[in-house]
Amino acid sequence: MGLFNRIAEFFNKSETVTRFEMVTSNGNGFYAWNGKMYQSDLIRACIRPKTKAVGKALAKHIRTDANGDIKVNPEPYIKMLLKYPNPYMTFQQMVEKVMNQYQLNNNAFIYINRDSNNYPTELYPIPAINCEALYDSHGYLYLRCMMMNGKTVTYPYTDIIHLKNDYNNNDIFGDSPIEVLKPLMEIVTTTDQGIVKAIKNSGIIKWLLKFNNSLRPDDIKRNTKQFVDDYLSFETDAMGAAGIDNKVEAIQIDPKDYVPNAAQMDRTINRLYSFFNINEKIIQNKFTEDEWTAYYEGCIEADLIQLSQTFTRRLFTRREIGTGNEIVFEASNLQYASMSTKLNMVQMVDRGAMTPNEWRAVLGMTPTEGGDKPIRRLDTQVVKEGGE
Repeated sequence: MGLFNRIAEFFNKSETVTRFEMVTSNGNGFYAWNGKMYQSDLIRACIRPKTKAVGKALAKHIRTDANGDIKVNPEPYIKMLLKYPNPYMTFQQMVEKVMNQYQLNNNAFIYINRDSNNYPTELYPIPAINCEALYDSHGYLYLRCMMMNGKTVTYPYTDIIHLKNDYNNNDIFGDSPIEVLKPLMEIVTTTDQGIVKAIKNSGIIKWLLKFNNSLRPDDIKRNTKQFVDDYLSFETDAMGAAGIDNKVEAIQIDPKDYVPNAAQMDRTINRLYSFFNINEKIIQNKFTEDEWTAYYEGCIEADLIQLSQTFTRRLFTRREIGTGNEIVFEASNLQYASMSTKLNMVQMVDRGAMTPNEWRAVLGMTPTEGGDKPIRRLDTQVVKEGGE
């Protein structure tokens, strides 16, 4: 009852601290820059590699007891939550949806639905248009979100998994990227539409026939068609020359369209790539093993750490965290390693640093029975006292 009393009191007395506008995507049709970044092919290409890479990460519940013994997924309800967070999506689908919102807005929110015993039972991404941070008279923080269907919902911040990036100016929210991307997107859109208009203008009237005598409309059309058939048709034998008498004057119209050169376009696209810490090789899957490792360590690893820490903080109480419970997002950057690198990792299996099933996962193989137990070659035993 204490939570409901606080929420009731919150609606009677609250104070708005800040408001965050989300970048959303509604409607179909031709895209023109109007703030809807997800309708741009360039933006989707920039954010898709990270979204897919983080979506493949495995979320595990790790429990380390006082003796240092480690158990993986010891609680069935947490294990199920990290596979099927709600009735409508798998955990991978939920993470990909959240990562898209995270990269478009530098903020993303997941609501935790709890049972009567305060155990988490479901996770839902919050498709908000804007969010307001509110404090009640006791200092408890709430998020009031306007949904895409127009409804407004208020959540206790303790039931929200909040991912944030470019965390600088605001106490609660990450800084929106819209002001940075707006001039770049305007350049890209204007350039694309300029090219389209230039192509369309290639089909406009290029010759004007000025008749010196008054003619009926039918005679003008007949003489114009005759001029086109004799001199402008591809099948004509006029050899590129046209002869006319003093009854008509042929005037050529030269439309001048400005089309930006390729170097200017490439510079704008490279600025977008730099903003999202991406490059063409990563987008088109032409990277080498070392290039993927650099991208993983520079862009993906930090987000996996944030996911692990925010999920741990919200799914467990302080007491549970103190007794060794945590959520770990595990993603191997060796999935894109060369086959020789993967095969050389068998030495890690021999020394007990990896289990056989972990090595099989790197190779893209299914686990085998008994493969979760580490093994060790006899000539790599633990060194005891006395050097034995």
